[in-house]
Amino acid sequence: MENLKYHVKDHIGYLSLNRPDKYNAFDGQMVEAFEQFWQDRRYDEDVRVVILDGGEAKGFCAGLDMTTYAVEMYDKSPTAIYNAQARMARTLMAMRQAPQPIVCCVHGSASGIGFSLAMASDIRIMAEGSRCNAAYINIGLGGADMASSYFLPRLIGSGRANEFLLTGNFMSAQEALSLGFASRVVPKEKMMETAEELARTMAGKTPLALRMTKEAINVNLDAGGLEAALHMEDRNQAMLIYYLKLISGK
Repeated sequence: MENLKYHVKDHIGYLSLNRPDKYNAFDGQMVEAFEQFWQDRRYDEDVRVVILDGGEAKGFCAGLDMTTYAVEMYDKSPTAIYNAQARMARTLMAMRQAPQPIVCCVHGSASGIGFSLAMASDIRIMAEGSRCNAAYINIGLGGADMASSYFLPRLIGSGRANEFLLTGNFMSAQEALSLGFASRVVPKEKMMETAEELARTMAGKTPLALRMTKEAINVNLDAGGLEAALHMEDRNQAMLIYYLKLISGK
């Protein structure tokens, strides 16, 4: 976990990317640590909310480490390349499957994987002057990578999402706010304070209700229609009424 810093306080998990000399770019060790972290959260009943930030680096995350991990991937067999790619990509699914809502704090730049980490989070807080881009297409790869072609159109609509994915251009913090990608844009020194305020509010809710609300939101993004969405909500509410009845002893 040397590439990640983590501690827990009052049911809130604080996760910081920790490769400041590399702008938090992901190498193989960081991929493994990040994957393990979310596996551990899957059945973690103590932590109710996770705050993800870029720690002491100048920017949130520069994407894939092009000097080490990318070079290593080029030397692999086709099967090994696919496995490595799939492993990185599945960490984003793990973030969505984690029961804890994730508040992502973006400062500086969030590029490539960094942008996708923000997309896979549930709430995004951006520092003034920060920016994001789907850098994949800028390095000769397809612009649809690391779940970006799934998340971004759902978050901001396909029109603007298409523009960012096809050009690799940056989305400014103010654009992110106006498009609904960011929940808040605040001075960098207020970013963690704002995240903690939201996290404490969420952590104060009934733990099962918080978990099932995140699950319902994410499942219903892909629901076939209103009926399927209502089934999910009705199931959750019925279970929570019974749960509250049990804990109240009535």
